[in-house]
Amino acid sequence: MNAIVHRGITIVTLAIGAEIASGCLPGQTAICERPDGWWLYFVDSDGSIDGYDSPFGSHAQALWAAKAAAEFSAE
Repeated sequence: MNAIVHRGITIVTLAIGAEIASGCLPGQTAICERPDGWWLYFVDSDGSIDGYDSPFGSHAQALWAAKAAAEFSAE
């Protein structure tokens, strides 16, 4: 697991196969590598998990999208 904080939002890159619920706290964003690409998920304050409909082609793209989402939520 690797984590950074951007605009007060913790963005966690989880190891392959790691569960989002056990690797992230409410309010955090998860980047997960899967066989079909890099997926971005958001853990809500109630623990529910929501994500985008398709994966990103690289970790860098997923991280950029996570930072953009953090920018939006910081406003």
